[in-house]
Amino acid sequence: MPFGKSPAPGEETEIGVPGEGTHLVDRIASELDLLARNVDILERLSGNPPMGIIRLSEALHLPIHKVRYSLHLLEREGVIQPSADGAVVTDKSKEFWATLDQSLDRMTTLIQHLKDRARDYKDRSAARKGY
Repeated sequence: MPFGKSPAPGEETEIGVPGEGTHLVDRIASELDLLARNVDILERLSGNPPMGIIRLSEALHLPIHKVRYSLHLLEREGVIQPSADGAVVTDKSKEFWATLDQSLDRMTTLIQHLKDRARDYKDRSAARKGY
């Protein structure tokens, strides 16, 4: 599955299988899938002529309703704007990319910290059980 494409219920995602973890983890994975889709759309629009919903849907192999929702979110953030020929990026998109990079760095650090804690907990639990 292309990164950022939202899964059908029960379909494996880039993050994992829905329902494999806790509900909270599944919600975070879903939000990351949405973020990846928004990034895919913004990247496709950057440096290219304006594109409408149908062309974006076909180019990214995404359902029209998901493209429409992502365009709505990106427009609300001010990183794209509608035109007569389709969506176009705004100057605010440069700020979006810089902020995204910084945010992903913070998330990576936090995820690594959580992974370390989970591994430590698992190791302590196994030691108590004599494994």
